[in-house]
Amino acid sequence: MNKYIKTIAFATLVVANAISLSAQEILPVTGSWVNLFYQDVRNKYTNPQHMDNTDPDFWQAKVREMHEQGIEYLIFMATANEGKADYPSKIMPWAYDANRKSPVCAIMDEADKLGMKVFMSIGWAKDQDDNLKIPEILQCQKDIMNELAQIYGNRSSFYGWYLPVEDCLGPVLTDAAVKAVNSLVEKAHKLTPGKKTMISPYGFFCSEFDNPKFGEQIEKLKVDIIAYQDEVGCVREDFPMPRLKESWKKMRAIHDRTNIEMWANCELFTWEKGLNSRQSALIPAAMPRVISQLAAASQGGAERIISFMVYGIWDTNSTPYSIAQPHLSKIAADDYSSWRANDSRWHLLNATLMGKAVNGYINNDNPLFDGKIGDESPLNENWAKFSDGYNSIDIPNATDSIKNISVRFLKCLKKGITFPYKVYLYSSSDGKNYTLKATKDVPDFANAQHDTWVDCITFKSSGDKFYRIAFESDKKVAIDEIFINLQINK
Repeated sequence: MNKYIKTIAFATLVVANAISLSAQEILPVTGSWVNLFYQDVRNKYTNPQHMDNTDPDFWQAKVREMHEQGIEYLIFMATANEGKADYPSKIMPWAYDANRKSPVCAIMDEADKLGMKVFMSIGWAKDQDDNLKIPEILQCQKDIMNELAQIYGNRSSFYGWYLPVEDCLGPVLTDAAVKAVNSLVEKAHKLTPGKKTMISPYGFFCSEFDNPKFGEQIEKLKVDIIAYQDEVGCVREDFPMPRLKESWKKMRAIHDRTNIEMWANCELFTWEKGLNSRQSALIPAAMPRVISQLAAASQGGAERIISFMVYGIWDTNSTPYSIAQPHLSKIAADDYSSWRANDSRWHLLNATLMGKAVNGYINNDNPLFDGKIGDESPLNENWAKFSDGYNSIDIPNATDSIKNISVRFLKCLKKGITFPYKVYLYSSSDGKNYTLKATKDVPDFANAQHDTWVDCITFKSSGDKFYRIAFESDKKVAIDEIFINLQINK
C-alpha cells in the first residue's frame, strides 16, 4: 500500500454517541488450577523451585488474591507427587513438615472462609506423566480418592473432582480414555454423591469435529464438565484464533446433545523461551490476546471460563508473595482488573471482538473504511499492510461532525508486523495546512515473541473538518479498519 493514502469522497456517515459498552458480554475468568509441586522449568514463576512450596501461609495468601480477582473455582492439579502427599495421607509419606498445616488443608480452609468452590484432584499416583492404562497407577489414584473423600468430602468448599485424564481429543478421543474417565467418575459418585466431576483434555487443533465418531465418543463420557484447553498459549498452529472460533461452535453443537457442561480452559500464558518445552517458563500473555480468547469462548457457547493458571501469571501489586515474572505480571494483572471494571480502554476491542462495532462511515472501495475487520492472523485479507518508516492516512472530509476516530492494529512479530512507535492525529480547517492535535501510544506488551493479537486506539475530534492519522515504525504496520464515529450495538 502507498505510503500516503488519500481517501475518496465521503459516502455514508452515521452520527454516533460517545464510545461506551453498557454490559460486559465477554465471560471473565472464574477458575484457576492450583499446582502445589515444582516439576520443571515451566513452573519457574508459577511455583518457583527456590520457595517453600509447602508453606501454608503462601497458599492461603494466593487463594485470597485469586478471590479478589474474581476467581470462584479452584482446581487442584495434583495432591501428591513422586510418592509424597501434600495432605495428611495414611498411604504415603508427607511432602510437608508434620508440625504445620498441610498445603491442601490451608487452601481448603481459606476456600471455606471465602465461599469458593474446589475441585479436588486424585493425582498423582507417580508423577505428572501418570499413565492410567497401567492398572497400578489407576488403582493408586482411586486409593488417593478414597483418602481425600474421607478427609475433605464434607467441607463446604468441596465442589467436585478434577480427574487428571488429559488425553488428546484429536483426531478422536480413544476408547481407553473414555473407559478411564468413566471408571473414575463412577468411583467419585460412589464416594461423594452429588459432587461434580471434571476433565480438561487438549487437542482442539487436531480434532475431527465433523467426524461422527468424534461426537459419539464425547457422548459416551459420564463426566459432568469438560473444560477444553484452548491451546492458544501453546500455539499448536501459527495463528490459532481463526480455527478456535469455529471449533468452539462445533463443540457447542456436540455438547447440546449431552448433559455435559462445556467450559473453556483459556491459557493466559505465553513462553519465556521455546514453545511447549519443559525447559521454558510460563509467563503472562498480552491482555488483548487473552480478551480475544475469552471472546471466542463466550461467543462459542462456553458456560464458564477457567484457566491453567491465574496465580503466578497475574501477580497483584499488593501480594506479599511476589513470584511471577517481574513487572510484566503486574501489568497483566492491572490490565485484567481494568478490563473487569469495564474501563473505557477496552470498549473498542471488546466490541470488535464480539462483532458489535459498526463504522459510522462506510466506503466499500477503500479497505480501511469498508466495515470489514480482520482476525488474529496476518494472512487475513482485511489487513492493509504499510511498509516501515513514516505513513499517513487522510480521513474523509465529512460534512457532518466527526466525533471520534478509532484505529485497529495487528501485532505479529514472527511475521515482521508491529505496533507504531506513536500515532499522531492532525487536523485542518482547509485540508491543506495541518496541525498536530494529539499523540497516542498503541498499548504494547514485551512478551510478544510467540503471539499475535489486535489492539485499538481512539482519538476524540477537535471540531475541525479535515483529519489525518500518521505513524512511524521500524517494521511493517497492519491496519484493518479506521472507525469514524464508532457505534457499538447492544
